[in-house]
Amino acid sequence: MNAYTVHPLNEKPGMVSAVAIMTLVSGILNIFWGLGLTAAVVFGTLFIGIICAPVTILPSILGIFEVIYALKLLSNPPQPVQPSQAIAILEIVCILSGNVLSAVVGILVLVFYNDPQVKAYFEMLNSSPMPAPQPVKPIEPVAPAKPEPAEPDATPAPKSTEEAPKPKRRKSKSGSSSS
Repeated sequence: MNAYTVHPLNEKPGMVSAVAIMTLVSGILNIFWGLGLTAAVVFGTLFIGIICAPVTILPSILGIFEVIYALKLLSNPPQPVQPSQAIAILEIVCILSGNVLSAVVGILVLVFYNDPQVKAYFEMLNSSPMPAPQPVKPIEPVAPAKPEPAEPDATPAPKSTEEAPKPKRRKSKSGSSSS
């Protein structure tokens, strides 16, 4: 095998596994970094910094997306996913919040995505044929079941000899008009 040979689906290239593991670690660290940064701003300013909480929580949100993406890459059997350059770029942007490790991971991931072996793996992963649909056997109609005759009661209900009186109708006056 040369350096650019495509591996079978169940064997990931080492760089793909490295991308998945680095993204998972960066995601976990981003979650804790964002929550810690938010707590420091809110408690450090005696709750006045709660106004800044939406900005400081952004690394945690990125961390959740990183963890989900990394778990898809690590799954067995592998799920079809595209290389996520958006996540890698956002990891680099995390340097604005002071997270240097995430920026380093983002740069490494972008470099790994440009490797021909990784590109070939993602192409193979996303172009794998879907299983052919199985022919559907038509459902045959079934005749409805005939109800079993009910057993006659030993004591029939007594019938009333008197009929209920019918309500009498009122006759309207012929001379009046209703308008």
